[in-house]
Amino acid sequence: MTFSRRVKAASRKVREIALVGHALASTRHTVMAQIVPMRRCNLSCAYCNEYDDVSKPVPLNEMLRRIDHLARLGTSIITISGGEPLLHPELDQIIARIRHHGRMAGMITNGYLLMPERIQRLNKAGLDHLQISIDNVQPDEISKKSLKVLDKKLEFLAELADFHVNINSVVGGGIKNPDDALTIGRRALSLGFTSTIGIIHDGDGQLKPLGDHERKVWQEMRSWKKRNYSRFNHFQTNIANGEPNDWRCRAGSRFLYICENGLVHYCSQQRGYPGVPLADYTKADLKREFLTEKGCAPNCTVSCVHQISFIDYWRAPQRPTTPPAANAEGLVKIQL
Repeated sequence: MTFSRRVKAASRKVREIALVGHALASTRHTVMAQIVPMRRCNLSCAYCNEYDDVSKPVPLNEMLRRIDHLARLGTSIITISGGEPLLHPELDQIIARIRHHGRMAGMITNGYLLMPERIQRLNKAGLDHLQISIDNVQPDEISKKSLKVLDKKLEFLAELADFHVNINSVVGGGIKNPDDALTIGRRALSLGFTSTIGIIHDGDGQLKPLGDHERKVWQEMRSWKKRNYSRFNHFQTNIANGEPNDWRCRAGSRFLYICENGLVHYCSQQRGYPGVPLADYTKADLKREFLTEKGCAPNCTVSCVHQISFIDYWRAPQRPTTPPAANAEGLVKIQL
């Protein structure tokens, strides 16, 4: 790693520590928001319910307004997801707006469009974190996000990226060969990236416990020395065993999911609640949802919500409430 990249990594780490401290000190702001600038995707993975092949990109001015409002809500981390965000023609300006407000800028991508020039543009825009999920070694009918297809992109990232890169491999959800996760994880570490493993739901968003071999692979990867925050909690252990989690989900408050229509939802798997336009979302909404018990929480598989909510696991018990009704046509609550 070059001296310049080391300096940027150190600066990023300082900012991360500061935002965790801020989150521990106060519950009155959003820690992470996922925002969708592009519902369309260039792939069609069998287990995914977060894409289509027809949607147009959200206009840049509208995306900037949404970023500005997230900043007013005190959001610390804004992660761009999809669909496939790299299909948005003005993505660099969206990332730059996040950094303009002093927020951490992240992105989740399938990686197909990561050529050297594109990576350099992401560097210039100020991207902090990038995650690619790689599902298998060879593409199949379940997923085309394979190591065979993406390995050259990973080499480009290792050579050029100023931002942190995490490669997430998966088990469950119809993935045929659990051992592929080990191959993918080892390759990620060899390139200097971090490596995580996730348990995915099926195409209907349903949680399924891991089989014996899947669980063995999952346990081996979690025993590797490279650690990260996502391994400091018990959620994934219970999911692997098909057991519910007893926790306080802070979605709608500490975590927000903003769809391409600009509506706030609990997460990608609970679209429809609360279903309020981001422009109308206030700190009063954050306070209410911080205390709202979510009925879907015990069987939830959304790890980013687990991680953010874990910050507040020890405080503020929740209570059952009736969430506001969805107020836009076409929104569907996806029941886990």
